[in-house]
Formats: sequence, structure tokens, C-alpha cells
Amino acid sequence: MPAVRRFAAHLDREWSALFSFLYDPPIDATNWRAEQALRPAVVNRKVSGGNRTWLGAQTQHVLATLFRTSGQRQLDPLRILGDLLRERVPRIAAALFTPT
Repeated sequence: MPAVRRFAAHLDREWSALFSFLYDPPIDATNWRAEQALRPAVVNRKVSGGNRTWLGAQTQHVLATLFRTSGQRQLDPLRILGDLLRERVPRIAAALFTPT
């Protein structure tokens, strides 16, 4: 069974990282923190009924990233957003808003 052999080879390659949380206390054993970090964006998408366009999805992605990162860095997201909006040349390239 090739799939079983491929999985066994994968486990063999990744074995040292598989249980690293047992040997390094700062490493979480679960992805709970990551799931909680995503929760506000998921709730927002659920309440709003999702995005109707690719541009809307990209805009939501950029704003969610801005708010989350600024919160983690203990910065004021509204001030950062205001500064970005007042710049003569936008920092966010238009290529980010085009579907691939």
C-alpha cells in the first residue's frame, strides 16, 4: 500500500517535531490559540453572510490582519489605518486585490 508507506515515511521525517511540545514547555500541545485568533474573523464572516466579491474578501483579510497584528503589538489600529489612508502613495499594492 503506497499511501501507508508514504505516511510512514512522513512520520519518520517529522518524528522529532511530532512531540516537541513534551520537551519544550513554551510550545503548545494544541492549536487552540490559533483557532481563537481566527474566531473574530469567522464570526464576522458568519454574521455578515460572507463576502460577495473577491475584492470584499481581500479587503476583509487586510483589515482583519491590520487589527490583529496591531493588537498583538499593542498599537492603535485606528491610528495606523488613518496614517495609511492619508499617505499620498498607497503602501498596499493593487496586486493584492486581484484574484489569482
